Amino acid sequence: MMRLPWRVLAPHTAPVRRASSVPAGLMNFVPACSTTDAHSLELLQDFVTRARRLFVITGAGLSTESGIPDYRSEGVGLYARTDRRPMQYAEFVRSAKSRQRYWARNFVGWPQFSSHWPNSAHKALQRWEERGKLHWLVTQNVDALHSKAGQKRLTELHGCAHRVTCLGCGAISAREELQRQFISLNPEWQAQAGTVAPDGDVFLEDEQVLHFRVPSCDDCGGILKPEVTFFGDSVNKATVQFVHERLAESDAVLVMGSSLQVYSGYRFLLAARDREMPVAILNIGPTRADHLAELKVSGRCGEVLSVIQPL
Repeated sequence: MMRLPWRVLAPHTAPVRRASSVPAGLMNFVPACSTTDAHSLELLQDFVTRARRLFVITGAGLSTESGIPDYRSEGVGLYARTDRRPMQYAEFVRSAKSRQRYWARNFVGWPQFSSHWPNSAHKALQRWEERGKLHWLVTQNVDALHSKAGQKRLTELHGCAHRVTCLGCGAISAREELQRQFISLNPEWQAQAGTVAPDGDVFLEDEQVLHFRVPSCDDCGGILKPEVTFFGDSVNKATVQFVHERLAESDAVLVMGSSLQVYSGYRFLLAARDREMPVAILNIGPTRADHLAELKVSGRCGEVLSVIQPL
């Protein structure tokens, strides 16, 4: 079993100067962070090199570099910028008006949300898989960017906004098809798009959505919902079990771009501790699992992965 001593990484080594991994114009969703120092990069490279079957967990910090905002980042996250909060599962199921509001906002935000593409961090992880370094990747993101990058050994822990499910019969359909239905049902409806939220919806005033029409399931007439885990809902038990099995096959855990504040992802760090597996974390700012990590590196995922090789 690979073990590394705990190291507190102070920026005592001169930073390595590299071009930003974040395209111009997208930095407003990425928290402020100094360039990762060379010593930290050496330690992370050593961690990755020693691993043979690496288990990776990714969070919103990966997607902010593609221009998708997150919820919790200091100063730039949705919670810091606005008083908006995400849709709760119980409200969505209980209230037709809440569903109408949600889908109207999602309809307006969808073209922009669905147009984002993988950044250098997504592409690097896909190469790690091709090289046999990455055994399994679990993402908490619902934006499909790992899939767009070609990742195959992948579990989307919280589902994917590019899919729609029926709460009645369980049928799965493509979000793009639902967009076409929205356009057909609402040919005269218009609304001005505001800031897109992490899950793809935009802010609209209640009076703007009063006449927005939402279709039902073609098969059973049931309620249509994004195939994502809303706040207040729980991850499918079979999915959790599957991920635990992939974790058991691995020999090291690397967390990237996640504060692990949500238990659905944090539980796998607790399981890794119980298995005495080495853990490294790459993130801007503190995480819920810092005390479980043998290595903690602060930095932007794309910049750091540009110099870490899957040896």
